[in-house]
Amino acid sequence: MAFIDLQDYIQKLGATGQLQHIAAEVDAVLEITEIADRLVKSGGPALLFERVKDSPYPLAINLFGTLERACFAFGVDGFDEIARRVMSFIPTAMPGTLVDKMKLLWSVKDIKNFQPKSVRSGPCQEVIERDGPLLKSLPVLQCWPKDAGRFITLPLVITKHPETGVQNMGMYRMQIIDERRAFMHWHLHHGGAGHHRANLEQGKHTEVAIALGCDPATLYSATAPLPPGLDELMFAGFLRNSPVEIVKAATVDLMVPAHAEFVLEGTVSAETSIEGPFGDHTGFYSDADQYPVFTLRAITRKKDPVYPATIVGKPPMEDYFLGKATERIFLPLIKLQLPEIVDINFPCEGVFHNCVLVSIKKEYPGHARKVASALWGLGQMMFTKLIVIFDGDVDVQNCSEAAWKAFSNVDPERDLFFTRGPLDVLDHATPTAIFGSKVGVDATRKLPAEGHSRIWPEEIAMDDATRELVTRRWKDYGLG
Repeated sequence: MAFIDLQDYIQKLGATGQLQHIAAEVDAVLEITEIADRLVKSGGPALLFERVKDSPYPLAINLFGTLERACFAFGVDGFDEIARRVMSFIPTAMPGTLVDKMKLLWSVKDIKNFQPKSVRSGPCQEVIERDGPLLKSLPVLQCWPKDAGRFITLPLVITKHPETGVQNMGMYRMQIIDERRAFMHWHLHHGGAGHHRANLEQGKHTEVAIALGCDPATLYSATAPLPPGLDELMFAGFLRNSPVEIVKAATVDLMVPAHAEFVLEGTVSAETSIEGPFGDHTGFYSDADQYPVFTLRAITRKKDPVYPATIVGKPPMEDYFLGKATERIFLPLIKLQLPEIVDINFPCEGVFHNCVLVSIKKEYPGHARKVASALWGLGQMMFTKLIVIFDGDVDVQNCSEAAWKAFSNVDPERDLFFTRGPLDVLDHATPTAIFGSKVGVDATRKLPAEGHSRIWPEEIAMDDATRELVTRRWKDYGLG
């Protein structure tokens, strides 16, 4: 199912009983966060706030706040369906790296059919505003009490490399400063920041367009860990099974999603100032730091737009379910590089970059260390602080089972191994920003060649005959 735009998705959520309209006036400062936080943690519905204090626009939130709703957003029963589609385009026997294979994927003729489709006009430009309340007319949230202000939390930030002309679309929060300025919180390792550095080297400002409110596939694609140079909008078209329509922005030389609810157009200069703090997806406030300033030229929008928002904080939050989509969709691509991997789980308590649980088909001494080292070399996996490797018969999606196996199987001196490297800028535990230590844990059964001379014990399990007997006689025991 390809949703035309955000409002089409909202309408279909309502038609399937997954949306609740809130008619009472609510405040974008703290109140909406408290409501949404209670609902996401209880598996509640998506919300459409029809009246937000001091704004003419309705606000939608918790759009992906359960696994079932996130799958509905992609038009699938499970994310593995998308993974199988991805793999159907890639010749598994082809040599080369994961990036090589992804680039091949994007060159296949059928995939080319999902290239963004340029149109002459779009609903996102029904109204063009260059003057007026502008940024402060939007129902932008202050999520948590110690946030430095109001933050746009679901922006699709579009930039272009000054030499290659290749566009990038990422999701970077934006703190509102005044009617025409906001901080751009793009991290050192992100594509938008790379484009900005390239522009500054040429003495230029960076033209930026921020799309607010797109169909679910386009929104998700801004968060997807694609290799550099691969088009997020083409990936969105692939997920939608339909090309994303794009239109030339009104005041900057960029192509933007034609069905966005709002597009903020402007530039990011060399000017920086203190942004934050912000209650982040780690569950802690991220530090205030220097970030560049975005200056608005114009807002283009639909005549009757809906403002999209999300909140992040102590897990589980809505972003966990989009993260689970990434885990399942990209697992088969990781297996192309590391076929010994059985499964991967990013538990919500690990907030993406703190922990990953991995099961493997162990074949030789040191195999767990080899897999952990390889994962640290794969794209955004470089940020992962803790990688725990299990045998292939461990269900890493069952965190209780995984914890039992890890706590039972690990000898700390033998099975913990450390390295140093890049870390996420939001990691507050490392002594210095964006660089620090990581630990691998080998929780597999140990081989004699790994220094374990004792016999590895067999797990307790009932024999099959007794289990079958008890199953047949269950009702005879009066146990239901």
